[in-house]
Amino acid sequence: MSDPLVPEIPDFDDPLGILRACHERMLAHCDILQKLPPHIKENGVDDEARSAIGKVVNYFSTSAVHHHQDEEQDLFPLLTHQSLKLAEIIHRLKQEHNELVGLWEQLQQDMRKASALAENTDFASHVDRFCNAYQEHIEYENSELLGMAQHILSQRQLEDLGRSMARRRGLPR
Repeated sequence: MSDPLVPEIPDFDDPLGILRACHERMLAHCDILQKLPPHIKENGVDDEARSAIGKVVNYFSTSAVHHHQDEEQDLFPLLTHQSLKLAEIIHRLKQEHNELVGLWEQLQQDMRKASALAENTDFASHVDRFCNAYQEHIEYENSELLGMAQHILSQRQLEDLGRSMARRRGLPR
């Protein structure tokens, strides 16, 4: 259960590139999550499992939250009124964000009781539901939204988006 190889994150001059790179990191952390149930079944909740749990919890409790805020507070408002198709896509993505939050809350509850994960018969299905939902969400967002956003947003809008994303993370820009 080693750390996944993940791409370098672009800088905030390429905010849509950052969102794409975050998607790759989300999928990489889902890979870690999906390896946990079989690992725990074979080895119990050992140091490696606890380390993986810590990485996943940290990522989905911080970086993934920032990512959703980047989209819902900054990107989506720039695109919602561009077309009915974009408004429909954004509506679906927001609904999926809400579903992902609920699935994540369930997984967090499971992982708060890490020592009991070997006996938790629902943990593997919770992991699968969460990871499958994220994979579908990311695939849809990448194929339906980000390409259009690249063509629609002006350079100034992209710069503003990048600045806002950097501020959210407490970074100078």
